[in-house]
Amino acid sequence: MSAVVTLTLNPAIDQTVTLERLVPGAVHRATALRSDAGGKGVNVARCLADWGIPVAATGILGQDNAAPFEECLAQKGIDDRFVWIAGETRTNLKLLDLATSDTTDVNLPGLAVTPGTLDAVRAVLADMTGHDTLVVLAGSLPGSLPAETYARLTRDLRARGARVVLDASGPALAAALAAEPAALPHLIKPNRHELEEWAGRPLAGLPEIAEAARGLVRRGIPHVAVSMGADGALLAAQDAVLHARPPAMQVASTVGAGDALVAGLVAALYSGLDLPDTARLALAFAAGKLTKPGANLPPRPEIEAIAATIAVEEIRP
Repeated sequence: MSAVVTLTLNPAIDQTVTLERLVPGAVHRATALRSDAGGKGVNVARCLADWGIPVAATGILGQDNAAPFEECLAQKGIDDRFVWIAGETRTNLKLLDLATSDTTDVNLPGLAVTPGTLDAVRAVLADMTGHDTLVVLAGSLPGSLPAETYARLTRDLRARGARVVLDASGPALAAALAAEPAALPHLIKPNRHELEEWAGRPLAGLPEIAEAARGLVRRGIPHVAVSMGADGALLAAQDAVLHARPPAMQVASTVGAGDALVAGLVAALYSGLDLPDTARLALAFAAGKLTKPGANLPPRPEIEAIAATIAVEEIRP
């Protein structure tokens, strides 16, 4: 069994194209091109490995272009437990605008996944998980899988005693949040827009965001982390709701910043940190990643130094 496992059912090779300025409809000359084996669960595993936490990664890869994933996972010392199927893993394009530091994503369709392939992944998860294993279910679902996939996996994993961290969106997130109590995850990380979709209304400010997060805690999810970009992150639990503010950082790339935040939350759960230190570490992971290209963290002392600068305040009802 592994202490931390990440699942990526719809991975991608992320090609980041760097442009001086992105102008819709114009012809551009790229200043750089970077290719990374990615997908949310893979990115989380990479950051956890950089932090020094033993981690295993599973999911589904196309056998025709699996080499970049093999190389990346081996280089980081991640236990590679991916299931291979015929075909190619998708390629996603990320257009990095140096003038604004914004990234425009163009995500392509994923592999066609059969119920038999998903059963093979379930078997891998069963082999790797047990009481108190942290399992990260992250990213979009292949179009061939139903929206309830994460909810069903969470129910199975919780029955084994695992703690599930879910980072999903759209129908997959909605189905997971609508599940019966025995199938609810231990932690979720919606962004502000995703939280608004669940709440069914705009959330104008921190008090409204905090109250929506408290609603999910009352629903039966012990930890709710809401990512808010430049405004930092909000972390809700049974006893408190905290707002963590990021320091000013020189941004090299925003690619994978949300995944780094998830990795920081998982690292905090792994180490048993209290809520304020969890907020600091998670935001330090995300801020530190902004200084590095790809889904990579700077050295541990730099992350610890960033964490020490992060202001955390309680948001009371």
